[in-house]
Amino acid sequence: MEWATLTSAAAGAVIATASGAFFDRHRWRRERRAHLLEVRRTLYGEYLTSLSKARNAFRLLARDHELGSLERERAARERFASCYELRYQMTITASAPVVEASEETFRRLRDVRDLAAAGVLAGDEAYSGGRGAYEGALTRLRLAMRAELGSDQ
Repeated sequence: MEWATLTSAAAGAVIATASGAFFDRHRWRRERRAHLLEVRRTLYGEYLTSLSKARNAFRLLARDHELGSLERERAARERFASCYELRYQMTITASAPVVEASEETFRRLRDVRDLAAAGVLAGDEAYSGGRGAYEGALTRLRLAMRAELGSDQ
């Protein structure tokens, strides 16, 4: 009988240790996913804010009829510079669908920057088209972000 008792105790210890390790691993994964979600939520907000600030600066440039070409180009490039560092963070933190939408949005805003820097004014058809392309890309980016963050659930 002593062997049966010892075997039962050993089996119970193995089961308890294995289930404890399983649940610890499960909790660690859940916490890791929650942390990644929070990091992404923060980064996405910062990225959208940066894009918005740059877009607003380009709108002001496109409405300024008196600004010289060198000042206009310098202002456009300076305002867009902050978007680069967040763009790179997006490429290593976001999921593939969000990175793809982010890159497209970045390129469309860069096109708007180039138009504003070149002196194209807000009423011009080229500027309106560039702005529309950017806004479409931005909408797709927001949808991809919302899907990833589970905002609609």
